[in-house]
Amino acid sequence: MIQKFEKKIDNQLHKAIAERVEDKVWIHLNGETLVFDAEQTGRRRGKSTAGAGKSNMILAPMPGKITKLFKKQGDAVAVGDSVLVMEAMKMEYTLKSNMAGTIKKVAFKELDQVAHGALIVEIEPTKET
Repeated sequence: MIQKFEKKIDNQLHKAIAERVEDKVWIHLNGETLVFDAEQTGRRRGKSTAGAGKSNMILAPMPGKITKLFKKQGDAVAVGDSVLVMEAMKMEYTLKSNMAGTIKKVAFKELDQVAHGALIVEIEPTKET
């Protein structure tokens, strides 16, 4: 079951979608995807598939279509840069980089359909000196 949420915080509207897939709950919010174990105890231990600054992969938060690529292989990205736009469930989602680096791989092109969880973009992290 998919549920849509809207919440106004500090006069800014935030939209989210929550979806349960098998034993996980996926929450899509502001270009990030969070995944939680759907435990019977009600306790939540969250981890972001976007990595909260640690993952070098941008995964499809749900099945959909790539409508716009802002970056290509070899392009530099900073934390928070918009990388692509994906259309799903009649809504557009801007997926962003959670790390600084260089685009190592773009696995799809504009107008391609992607499956839930598919690797769309891989980032080579900037090496710290």
